[in-house]
Amino acid sequence: MDASRRSAIAGGIVLILFGLIFLAWQAIPEVRSWVDTFSWPLIIVGVGALLLIIGLLTGTPGMAVPACIVAGVGGLLYWQNQTGNWASWSYAWALIPGFVGVGSALAGLLGGKGKEVRDGLQLVLISLILFAIFGSFLGAPWRIAKYWPILLILLGLISLFRSIFSSKRQGGNDAA
Repeated sequence: MDASRRSAIAGGIVLILFGLIFLAWQAIPEVRSWVDTFSWPLIIVGVGALLLIIGLLTGTPGMAVPACIVAGVGGLLYWQNQTGNWASWSYAWALIPGFVGVGSALAGLLGGKGKEVRDGLQLVLISLILFAIFGSFLGAPWRIAKYWPILLILLGLISLFRSIFSSKRQGGNDAA
């Protein structure tokens, strides 16, 4: 089955599901009260999950990237809504590149591309380091935030070892 046909089928299924959900929400009072118990950011997480499902149905592993971004932001909003710590956006934005990394790694796993997995995980590490750095300067409530220089040292060691071992591999391939 070609990609355009899969996309049309996935789009039709998504529209039918949305129609059924909204019809049940309007027609059945129990469904409406059950949905009202959810926190609004969970809807954003659900949209991210829906994007991932669409990507899986259409055979487009790259949809994992926007799916992880949307779901990750929804997760951040859920945490902030539950804790009331809206000021954490001053450093929580640094997690968004990590969401891209998770999506890239997931897309690599789904598409069978090891380089995307490695690059995605590297982006997650960089995002966590940025999160710790900005969190330590902008009021993150953890005591571990003062140890962010250790993360910089770790990133430097990873970069150093990667450059040493990748040049040996490339040099060995050129000599053969």
